Amino acid sequence: MRKNSVKNRKINDEVRRVLAQIISGGIKDPRISPMTSVLAVEVAPDLKTCKAWISVYGDEEKKAQTMEGLESAAGFVRGELARRINLRHTPQIKFIADDSIAYGVEMSHRIDEVRAVDRMAEAARGEAEDAAEGMDSGTEEK
Repeated sequence: MRKNSVKNRKINDEVRRVLAQIISGGIKDPRISPMTSVLAVEVAPDLKTCKAWISVYGDEEKKAQTMEGLESAAGFVRGELARRINLRHTPQIKFIADDSIAYGVEMSHRIDEVRAVDRMAEAARGEAEDAAEGMDSGTEEK
C-alpha cells in the first residue's frame, strides 16, 4: 500500500474519526481536556505505527496535562481502536501536540487589530482632508 493511496487515506480518516470518539468519550482521565481535537492522523503503510496530531484549547499547562494523559492512556486507546476498527495490525499511536488552531486564532486576532488600526488611520486621513478642503475653499471665496 502506497502512502497516499485511496486505501491509506480511508484508513487515516477512519482512525482519526474513531480516535476522536475514544478521546472525547472513552477516556476517564481528568488530565485530558474536554476541548481536545484530533486534527490529523497518519498511519504508516505497514499499519505498525500511527501519528496523531492533537490540538488542545487552553493554556500551555492544560496542553501539557492533556498530552501527558493521552500518553498514559495510549494502551487503552490502542485497545479501543483494535476493538472498533478491524485492521491487520493495530498501530502504536504517537500523540503529537499541534498548535495550528491556536496559531490560526492568534493570526486572526492580529489581522483584526491591523484592520482596526487601518480604519482609524483612514478615518483620520479623511478628517484631515476634509479640514484641508474647508480651508482651501475658504481662501478661494475671498
